[in-house]
Amino acid sequence: MSAPPSPSPEVLAWWEAGEAHLRTLLDALGPEDLDGPSLLPGWPRRMVVAHVARNADALGNLLHWARTGQPTPMYPSREARDAAIAESAAQEPRALVADCQEAARRFGEALRSLPEGAWATEVTTAQGRSIPASTVPWLRCREVWVHAVDLAVGTGFSDLPEALLLALIDDVVESWQRAGRDPGLCFIVGDRRIGSGPRALRGDLPALVGWATGRLDATGLESDEPIPPPPPWP
Repeated sequence: MSAPPSPSPEVLAWWEAGEAHLRTLLDALGPEDLDGPSLLPGWPRRMVVAHVARNADALGNLLHWARTGQPTPMYPSREARDAAIAESAAQEPRALVADCQEAARRFGEALRSLPEGAWATEVTTAQGRSIPASTVPWLRCREVWVHAVDLAVGTGFSDLPEALLLALIDDVVESWQRAGRDPGLCFIVGDRRIGSGPRALRGDLPALVGWATGRLDATGLESDEPIPPPPPWP
């Protein structure tokens, strides 16, 4: 019998580095900074911070599911999720930052203490996708890094490790395919080809990831055809 799956050391290292980087950004934010705009339309930075906090608790629910075998959804409903984010965002600045950091600490504690055999447990994401619990660290990893960029306080996609950027591109393409939204693109970075679509999109890797995740426009990207807006992700 094969051993149960567990998170890769690389993903765990990315996750830990992402949490640490986000803590540094949050510690540097002044009260007025939280009301400034993020990269997400209509969301001030405080909404991004609140979302990251509640995501930590939601993914912690999946780890509880894996630990106990008791189905524990990320959120009771979409409406409950949105209400929890709005309620968190309404906190005064110091309390909001502390809330986000404490939620990250709880998640980290739950992750590090999960029994080895629990990583194989199938859990269900907020999108209804069944995944092994070993995928949960990756979900948190992409959350902290992409939303660190969303805060628009000096971190860009060029600050992420190349291997993480490649993993994000793969994640985006796979999510498009699962949702039936694949625009038929392949990404060309130097002599590297990512994806198998017939329409080539060329550029440097951070710019491609920024476009594919819906954070950046197509400035600096090249294609033989008009570049469409990216499908939603994740």
